[in-house]
Amino acid sequence: MHYGYFDDKNKEYVITNPRTPVKWINYIGTLKFGGFVDHTGGALICKGDPSLNRIIKYIQQMPSSDFKGETLYLRLKQGENYKIFSPFFVPTLDHYDLYQCNVGLGYNRIISEFYGIRTECTIFVPIDDVREIREIKIINKTDGEIEIDAINVVEYTHFDAIKQFNNADWVPQTMQSRCIREEKGLATLIQYAFMRRETDVNFFTSNHPISSFESDRKRFLGDNEYGTWSNPLSLQKKELDSYEAHRGDNIGALLHHLGSLKPGEEKSLITQLGQEQSFERARSGIDKYRDPDAVKKAFGELNNFWEEFLSRIQVETPDPEMNSMLNIHNPRQCFITKNWSRYLSYYQLGIGTRGIGVRDSCQDVMGVISHIPEESKELLKKMMMIQRTNGSAMHSFNPLTMEGSKGEIGDWSDRPQYYGDDHLWIVLAVITYLKETGDMEFLEEIVPYYDERKGDQHQESGTVNDHMKRALGFTRNDKGKHGLPHLGFADWNDTVNLRTGAESLFNTHLYGKDLVAMIELCRYLGDEEGAKFYQAEYDELKDIFNRTSWDGEWYIRYFDSDGTPLGSQKNKNGKIYINAQSWPLISGMATPENAKKALDSLNRLLNTSRGIKVSWPGFNGYDRNKGGITTFPPGTKENGGIFLHTNPWVVIAETIMGNGERAYEYYSQINPVYKNDIIEEYECEPYVYAQNVLSDEHPQFGLGRNSWLTGTASWMYQAGIGFILGIRPDYSGLIIDPCIPQKWDGFKVTRKYKNAIYNIEVKNPGNKNKGVYRLEVDGREISGNIAPVFKDGKIHLITAIIE
Repeated sequence: MHYGYFDDKNKEYVITNPRTPVKWINYIGTLKFGGFVDHTGGALICKGDPSLNRIIKYIQQMPSSDFKGETLYLRLKQGENYKIFSPFFVPTLDHYDLYQCNVGLGYNRIISEFYGIRTECTIFVPIDDVREIREIKIINKTDGEIEIDAINVVEYTHFDAIKQFNNADWVPQTMQSRCIREEKGLATLIQYAFMRRETDVNFFTSNHPISSFESDRKRFLGDNEYGTWSNPLSLQKKELDSYEAHRGDNIGALLHHLGSLKPGEEKSLITQLGQEQSFERARSGIDKYRDPDAVKKAFGELNNFWEEFLSRIQVETPDPEMNSMLNIHNPRQCFITKNWSRYLSYYQLGIGTRGIGVRDSCQDVMGVISHIPEESKELLKKMMMIQRTNGSAMHSFNPLTMEGSKGEIGDWSDRPQYYGDDHLWIVLAVITYLKETGDMEFLEEIVPYYDERKGDQHQESGTVNDHMKRALGFTRNDKGKHGLPHLGFADWNDTVNLRTGAESLFNTHLYGKDLVAMIELCRYLGDEEGAKFYQAEYDELKDIFNRTSWDGEWYIRYFDSDGTPLGSQKNKNGKIYINAQSWPLISGMATPENAKKALDSLNRLLNTSRGIKVSWPGFNGYDRNKGGITTFPPGTKENGGIFLHTNPWVVIAETIMGNGERAYEYYSQINPVYKNDIIEEYECEPYVYAQNVLSDEHPQFGLGRNSWLTGTASWMYQAGIGFILGIRPDYSGLIIDPCIPQKWDGFKVTRKYKNAIYNIEVKNPGNKNKGVYRLEVDGREISGNIAPVFKDGKIHLITAIIE
């Protein structure tokens, strides 16, 4: 069954059936103020920390048919009673003649027709503002005159998301609502927890006269809450009670009498939900956005932001589905992951959250540096502010307080109390920024280190360059029996938690990739001593790796504390791991012969039609010595599931080998656009990448979960643009090094790079996979395959020919 279609012209996905297998969401606003809105109008909104300043109650675990956070009711007079329905389908579930939710860039627009009434509702957060706006238009499509009322409803939550669910005495005692009556029938409901009455006040209002309101859920639903959200009993009365709640489950319900609508006539209203220190502080903004012209302007500014953001890189390939992702949906998702890290999604509830992950955000930011370099630089500095003086890093932090956390180590007191890879991602992310911007002065900026004994009180500072050197230094001095970097509590794979002393081949290759990057940087800066130092370390590491870690047909993934390999033919479970085969090519440590064998083994044992599995075969029972991986059934997440984050690394590895066919195959089989035709199996949104898909070791092979906030987004974007299309920045210019399917005759890319626009056309007359033999810049042939840096602000024509 199809649930919608892609509308690339308008940069939207259009949902046409609201009964999607799971809720499909979109993000509005940013962590400053925003959250997500689902395709039936429900929303989870917060200001800042979703765990400590949540505004709207949205309970994901409840059935999809239930009210969640916000909705709109319409009612028609029918004799002595009213016909009540929601134009958002949920929660009344009335039969509709038309339903569509246009999932746009930073907005949802829900369009529906019920009982001859067409409703159009656009939901968004203005840029740099603290309010959710819902612009609603209601049109009479019948042949007769109708009288209609609109009732907008929100349900508040306690600002402390955990307390909302674990203290059913104290929380309701603190929740209060008041109504502020204004001129011309306007009114604003304000709501707050008692202790925040003077600091954090939620407001809910509209630009239409409000005849009555309700702020208590029990009164709104009626009959001591034996009335339901699908049929609130209070809406059978002409007016709501206009009760100001002094405690209890607070809601905001605004009743608008829209009056009579003649055939074809339209009425409109605008609601605002936000938070300020007080109503007085909020008043000017409320007045501003009651004006439809101000709302129109704000929506235009939102669209302009996205036009500029997306225009940084646009592609035209023979694959429309790839174009759709690379031009619209993938960079949009990269922006969302940069903003939200793993904070708040439909699957990660933002309750007692771990905050911003250092490892996560370092990878996320690599997907947006080309689009928003200045914002990216600020996030990079935050990553370094969570780095300890010894070079390692806290696992996560709260971006508002900059308080760090060790992550999800929990009660594993017999395991190392750090993650072996967090700090190493900082180096790769900074290098990506330098290559994109050429901002070498950044290396000398002073950034404080984190002192976990003092919380956010920084005791020592260093240059960005010093932060990178200390990160490398920590791993250089943190090696095990074989001379390979220790695992720590975990590496990228959070769920393999081996005993103290275990070594990680992933950390080996991430460290190796960092060393290569530092060698290049030192040489670019003329630091030959530094280059020699890191080259010697890299050469020694590469030699140890090749002497210890080849298992005959593929590479080993770990060595346990006693030297036992994991990811070996000697193992009963977890014989082969995906990252152990891709990263030796990314680090440059694999020999050509073993690289080919490793990727062939991966293809034979791990690849499926729905993506490449993270490992095989899955563990089938809990084993504390292996850790969290054994808490999942086989075929699930890290235990033999298709953990999509790992797939683009294989795409990159195959392009390094020149295998354009395989790289494109692996890219395409996890492209969510293709899932649109198998949604009953896949279930997640087809316009964003998910974190994981159940593999063929699980009865529900192909089921996707944990969409939106995943490193898959950044790496698939990097793999698609930088390695399949082969357009990636370097210190001396823009590398043109595609690795494409032989059937492609070529492709085009428009790329804004530094202070110029590069219109790139790649031609493939011989139908090869790889190998640019001729490069023309503005009609003049140049040697090599690097288009130079231009600082003239002009458009430059680049032609590359593969032969």
